[in-house]
Amino acid sequence: MKLENDLLLRAARGEKTERTPVWMMRQAGRILAEYRAVREKAGSFIQLATTPELAAEVTLQPVDLLGVDAAIIFSDILVVPEAMGLPYEMVEQRGPVFPKTVKNTEELAKLRIADPEADLGYVLEAIKITKKALNNRVPLIGFAGAPFTIFCYMTEGKGSKTFSVAKKLLYTDPVFAHTLLQKITDSTIAYLKAQAVVGANLLQVFDSWAGILSPAQYREFSLPYIKQICDAITEVPVTVFAKGAYFARAEIGQLSCSVVGLDWNMDIAESRALIPHKTLQGNLDPCVLYGSYDQIKKEVRQMIGQFEGQPYIANLGHGVYPDTNPDKVRCFIETVKEYSL
Repeated sequence: MKLENDLLLRAARGEKTERTPVWMMRQAGRILAEYRAVREKAGSFIQLATTPELAAEVTLQPVDLLGVDAAIIFSDILVVPEAMGLPYEMVEQRGPVFPKTVKNTEELAKLRIADPEADLGYVLEAIKITKKALNNRVPLIGFAGAPFTIFCYMTEGKGSKTFSVAKKLLYTDPVFAHTLLQKITDSTIAYLKAQAVVGANLLQVFDSWAGILSPAQYREFSLPYIKQICDAITEVPVTVFAKGAYFARAEIGQLSCSVVGLDWNMDIAESRALIPHKTLQGNLDPCVLYGSYDQIKKEVRQMIGQFEGQPYIANLGHGVYPDTNPDKVRCFIETVKEYSL
């Protein structure tokens, strides 16, 4: 069945579009009162993410309420370590916490390669329900965390500004690090392929902690594993978003992905010069949405103008912040739609 609105997919494939497609990272979330109501009904974030009907409901909300050109399945990057045998908790005001971490070869040996159907069936079911409810209106994006970002949480046990526990392992036990990264990669490939089978039209890989690595470490401990994922996923277009990895843009541009996501610290002209032959996505500073409506319109038009002549998907340079006014978000989306390249 043909999609009514396939702007995102055409842009991802490098085709000409009548206007710039737009969606937002974290578009299904706390900015919407409707999301908060469903979250309260679920009782907890993890309960919401693991109940397919509720996950599908909040996935659809931004399409209906904000008018974005794509839905992104409501889930979490940390479902993969849980599927590998390392459960996590979501603590209010603190974020994700792993009661147990992986510290040595013995603990590593106990981890399994995730089986998408058996271990992550609730995400696949949410995708099926969402696809049916979308009724071919817009594409559905699936996603996973990049192996290094998942490695950070599995070894550190929680969010961190430095991830020094995780990074220490790269120096003190690189064999352990590579073995764990490979296990995560194998699990992620199987998971993303399963998402494509049940209906995801595009897949995004989030390397949220890319920016804590040096260029040399990124080349050793992140890029090769993202490359494996990009090479393995041939069913649908793939987007790679490596936050903070401004130093690796040229190398990311060489991967067999269709789209490269840019954060707001990545200069647009410089990024275009480094990645001339791919679709680019991004890169509005999420804090622009705290500005006045006129400021938002000006910044958005300025951003889109700088991408002229290259296939492009409008987005923020990171996820939308939870205290953003939904009307400011609508202003961003409507300004993109009004501005035609």
